[in-house]
Amino acid sequence: MRPISIVGDGASALARRLADRLDGRVAVVERDDGSNAIPGDEPGPSDPAADGGLVGPAQRRGAGTAVAFDADGNWTGRGSVDGFDDLLDGLAPDHDYLIAVGASRLRVPAVLLGPDPDPEGVPGTVLATADAPDAVDLDGLVADLDGAEPWVTRETLVRRVEASADAERSGAIATFTGRVRARDAPEDDRTTHLAFEKYEGVAEERMDAIAEELETRDGVFDVRMHHRTGVIEAGEDIVFVVVLAGHRREAFRTVEDGIDRLKDEVPIFKKEATESETFWVHRRD
Repeated sequence: MRPISIVGDGASALARRLADRLDGRVAVVERDDGSNAIPGDEPGPSDPAADGGLVGPAQRRGAGTAVAFDADGNWTGRGSVDGFDDLLDGLAPDHDYLIAVGASRLRVPAVLLGPDPDPEGVPGTVLATADAPDAVDLDGLVADLDGAEPWVTRETLVRRVEASADAERSGAIATFTGRVRARDAPEDDRTTHLAFEKYEGVAEERMDAIAEELETRDGVFDVRMHHRTGVIEAGEDIVFVVVLAGHRREAFRTVEDGIDRLKDEVPIFKKEATESETFWVHRRD
């Protein structure tokens, strides 16, 4: 899934225009500050809209989630999530795009609207700025969005291997998830985040080659890998390896070999930031 955030005056209007131009399944999510409340139905203390949660366009107070279908079978809904990351992770396996209105985060590209846009005010990479929604070049924005790194989750990769032509011969799916470790020992400085850079194209080609080689093993049907780039904070996921195999032994062995080869052979570089210093891991004395 490729996410994008739109922030500023007219963000909802631009989100609708952009959604109409995107090819695939699109989720549009708005941050509710009370302006989208249903008349006569003000948010109460337990209403997720009361704290500015990320929601969809229609919910009555007291319902955790509400869904409505129109005559064409399209649906709209409103509910609550624990945070932007949970929203991204939950929608990624089943959507091609997500447009977040009024919210942004690291690794999610952004569009800023308004007379005095402040690119430093949003954490994601800014793809475009404009005074008004109709001033945004939609063709250019779609091209930039399609060229940005997708938001891939472990569940996304699991869904892909489950759809494999050989899935009916499989008795095992094994996964590995690497994440940012805050510290190795209790007395260590806390790691605040890691920043990953890769050679564009080369890293993906090498991961694809490794996966293809592993798939030639007896009993291994599908191998998927993904390594996130950019700034990843302590506790967040970094890398996934997912293996579909006939039996657990082939699956476990291939997952272990896959992550070992990814770390050894794929040109991805890591900078670590702790509470006291920042350094390139492979260059540290």
